[in-house]
Amino acid sequence: MKNIDSHTHVTGTSVYLDDLPILQGTLFAAAYGSPVAHGILRRLEITEALQIPGVVRILTAKDIPGENQIGGIIPDEPLFADHHIHFAGMPLALVVAQNRDAARTAVKKIQAIIDPLEVITNPRIAQAKGELIMPAKSVIQGDTNAAWPQCTHIFEGAIDINGQEHLYIETQGAYAIPQEHGSLKVYSSTQGPTAVQRTIMRVLGIPMHRLEVVVTRLGGGFGGKEDQANTWAALCALAAHLLKKPVKYALHRMEDMAMTGKRHPYMADFKIGLDAALKILAYEVTFFQNAGASADLSPAVLQRTLFHCTNAYFIPNVSATAYSCRTNLPPNTAFRGFGGPQGMYVIEAAIAAAAAGLQVDKSLIQSANLIRTGEAFPYGQIAESEASACWDKAVALYDLENIRAAINAFNAEHLLLKKGLALMPICFGISFTNTLMNNARSLVHIYSDGSVGISTGAVEMGQGVNTKILQVAAQTLGISYDRVKINATSTYTVANTSPSAASATADLNGKATWIACNALLERLLAVTDLNVSRERLSIQNEIVLLDGVATDWNWLRLVNTAFVQRVSLSENGHYATPTIHYDSETGKGHPFAYHVYGTAIIEVTVDCLRGTYETDSVKVVHDFGVSMNPDIDRGQIEGGIVQGIGWMTLEEVIYNEQGKLLSNALSTYKVPDIYAVPKEILIDHLHTDNDNLAIFRSKAVGEPPLMYGIGAWFALRDAILAFRPDAVIPFVAPMTPEKVLMALYSKQSVPAYEEKVSHLGIDS
Repeated sequence: MKNIDSHTHVTGTSVYLDDLPILQGTLFAAAYGSPVAHGILRRLEITEALQIPGVVRILTAKDIPGENQIGGIIPDEPLFADHHIHFAGMPLALVVAQNRDAARTAVKKIQAIIDPLEVITNPRIAQAKGELIMPAKSVIQGDTNAAWPQCTHIFEGAIDINGQEHLYIETQGAYAIPQEHGSLKVYSSTQGPTAVQRTIMRVLGIPMHRLEVVVTRLGGGFGGKEDQANTWAALCALAAHLLKKPVKYALHRMEDMAMTGKRHPYMADFKIGLDAALKILAYEVTFFQNAGASADLSPAVLQRTLFHCTNAYFIPNVSATAYSCRTNLPPNTAFRGFGGPQGMYVIEAAIAAAAAGLQVDKSLIQSANLIRTGEAFPYGQIAESEASACWDKAVALYDLENIRAAINAFNAEHLLLKKGLALMPICFGISFTNTLMNNARSLVHIYSDGSVGISTGAVEMGQGVNTKILQVAAQTLGISYDRVKINATSTYTVANTSPSAASATADLNGKATWIACNALLERLLAVTDLNVSRERLSIQNEIVLLDGVATDWNWLRLVNTAFVQRVSLSENGHYATPTIHYDSETGKGHPFAYHVYGTAIIEVTVDCLRGTYETDSVKVVHDFGVSMNPDIDRGQIEGGIVQGIGWMTLEEVIYNEQGKLLSNALSTYKVPDIYAVPKEILIDHLHTDNDNLAIFRSKAVGEPPLMYGIGAWFALRDAILAFRPDAVIPFVAPMTPEKVLMALYSKQSVPAYEEKVSHLGIDS
């Protein structure tokens, strides 16, 4: 089945926030963000801004009728700075005007009088100063102290991982419309409608039942709209509530980049120990998470980093500790992978360091330590592993030995072009790490004409979740896909929803839809006059079957009969993921419904004169489970791979020492374009018959594929070393062309290398 949004997307008729018709009298907002990253706000000069024609009002913290607080996990984030400024871009005021240009012009006329304070942008410095979001968290397995004497080889190192801009095509925004009885209807570009509803409730001091949050679809989210959409919706709701007028605010791209958080940058220290057979016996790692100025989702992201700190490997003795460090940057937030990629990069770097020290191929250590079924992750969950199956199939299917031979031959023949190779196994857990969030509801209506309307808490943002939910309903009821419509997500239709995140959206909302449809199916089949047990009846192609043989009952007859008999044709299905639990005090539990495994083989070519590079191929064996929509799933994998490669190679978020974003536009922030993507992406389905808790056993594919992109960093490292075996390559990501060039030609060299390049006329 094709994605149900394909036609409207390519014809330009899909409705996003900016496509909504503007009501007469609508006002437009623009936020004034702090020009400094840390300081004490003495006063705001707004007189000149108020004189701009069209300006209606300028709102600040004193105008908030409820709480000036939008922090979710930890209440540490004011909507408006009212005294203490924590990051550049922090909202100080909101201009509301009759048109967008007037609002933006007025923002430029506001002046803030601020006493500057010390700015911290480095998480190690923040940790040393005690600037922490919360106490450190750890996961422990075995006893590393007892294991070190048993290790034949021990290696240590430091890591620096940069952030990543979400760069969703549709920027953050909201449109708030006053309703009767002091209520508000808020159209929000959010992954978490209920989170927006709760935030507005808090800021305005009105109950949730007066706040309807509606989302038709997003033009991309990637986690950046899971929590951070709350700010802009709350600002619009505040203005609409006070002025009794509709208020809209869709951020300019440069506003969005400067005022919102990114993927968390991390720093880390590792120590890894192996025996003579290359088995990893002990691993210690300390993570320094750059949370930004407030908690946002950092505590949950940090926990997921700890859960994925050993990636797809079994290590009997692990000690992992993570600090969530408060800095003067915009609060960093969820991003595809949600902390897992950072933890997985560090263990891959540790293995690379060990391989370099032992002068063995990295893949030998990787393959020797893949986790097996029955072995435990550091957080206590027992693996049902497909790690070796994916690895072995990738090696055989894509003929790894032949790839190696071809790369070696190419490198022997070319002086200034070198190819590199890396293998990247992945293991990624599926579920919200906060157990209570693993639930969903689906409201299914069968109308008297036989058509079906479905409302869930799932937000469609390009991942195809609406298509999958439609498939669940049509297949369960045995009817044509054309009879089913997925409605916009609304907090009035389905309440208390979890955000569309954590790769769990299709599983949770699909299972809730399946439950509701099965309940309806039971009622419908009960109205027949066939007088047989329910087990003997089924519906296929809209025909009722008895023991697999067609009867004279069809879908429309069933529906009409039920309607006449006053049988309910509506059902609210509720699903809560079973078996999952986690004790944050002990650091042990079973936090994931299941894991997704896979292996990628990545090849790159580096121009060793210029430092530029190409990704030649990414060849994957992926654990789909039993895919219910291979086209959508493959699209998600391809997109995830490219986004992961972008994070690891091109995308560099740069703040100066004063906390000002320098990479604040597409002219200064590079994302993969059509010329940067791999020339070839091959994806093979690992066929398994294992049961799992995924909907129709179709495992989640939203987040896991991004981690394949980590392999690109190590493939580039391999190519650099092919040109210059003595190159010093720090574990710093991303591996931009500038960093490649510096690694190729840094002054840390040996005479043999200088002799090698002397005839090229290059000053090493």
